[in-house]
Amino acid sequence: MQKYMKLSLELAKKGLGDVEPNPAVGCVIVKNNKIIGKGYHKQFGKAHAEINALKNCTKSPAGATMYVTLEPCCHKGKTGPCTDAIIKADIKKLVAATKDPTKKVGGKGFAKLRKAGIKVVTGVCGQEAQSLNPAFFKFARTKRPWVVVKWAQSRDGFLGRMDKKKWISGSKSRKDSHKLRKSSQAVLVGINTVRQDNPLLTVRPDRGHQPLRVVLDSQLQTPADSKLVKTAKKVPVCIFTATNKKLKGVKTVKVGKSKGKLNLKAVLLELGRKNVQQVLVEGGEKVITSFLKQKLADEIVVYTSAEKLGKNGIVKTSAIMKKAYNQLRKKHIDKKKFDKDVRLRGIVG
Repeated sequence: MQKYMKLSLELAKKGLGDVEPNPAVGCVIVKNNKIIGKGYHKQFGKAHAEINALKNCTKSPAGATMYVTLEPCCHKGKTGPCTDAIIKADIKKLVAATKDPTKKVGGKGFAKLRKAGIKVVTGVCGQEAQSLNPAFFKFARTKRPWVVVKWAQSRDGFLGRMDKKKWISGSKSRKDSHKLRKSSQAVLVGINTVRQDNPLLTVRPDRGHQPLRVVLDSQLQTPADSKLVKTAKKVPVCIFTATNKKLKGVKTVKVGKSKGKLNLKAVLLELGRKNVQQVLVEGGEKVITSFLKQKLADEIVVYTSAEKLGKNGIVKTSAIMKKAYNQLRKKHIDKKKFDKDVRLRGIVG
């Protein structure tokens, strides 16, 4: 069973970055000890993994065993119920890695299949399946977003540079970071980043999905002529502030303060209400340090260039950022090279 489920998990990974806020799901159909169909959820709003696997079958799936990384859906959303298609295909046995944690499904899919006479086995590679979609599972459980904190630094720990070169990391690293944006429903920075860098915070290349752009701005100092405000009609912007002031063209949300700064827990709660499953925290040393200090980060991603900036460097990583980075280096959970840059990625804790 594990052999086919591990293949299903590998298939599921192909959908990461394209299916969110849906979970990445993979499926393998086996008959007489031979794989007759494979599929995965390719894009949000499109066919689910089970449907694609059934469509790809090289022979009739009647009497076959279906391996899937998540409980099949049993309700009509953007697509029809997968349970109905499985029953219609006369699948004999379903092996699922884990139960769907949402209220819409939450065991109902398994119950419907069992009622139709299909044998259901669960828990095969369950932990791996949940680890593949941490934001989906956390949001279903808590209604709070999964928080990914990301930064790029030089080899000697600087976050910025004084020369005319804009970037610390290389083009391949930046391309990878856009995949992170694409898999998130919100990208968050502080007011200092907005005023100093005037960022767009969009996914490039633009393929339709753009995350909500979030700014922490306690005094509402975001310039009206900033790129964020100018493009707010096309890609929404939400500014969290402690004032009653408004800024034309953007959504402002007033939240209280905690120790003189915006209450980050209140910000995350509000983002959860907006159905943000994953938020990517990109902005500045102060904002990143605040999330780490308050233990609100679920995952950390750090891109480190091979270059030492020395006197050309500006803004050093804080002590808590250094500590988080060193912990990542020791764990080696996910290490990847992009030319001369190294990306370390890992779960906090």
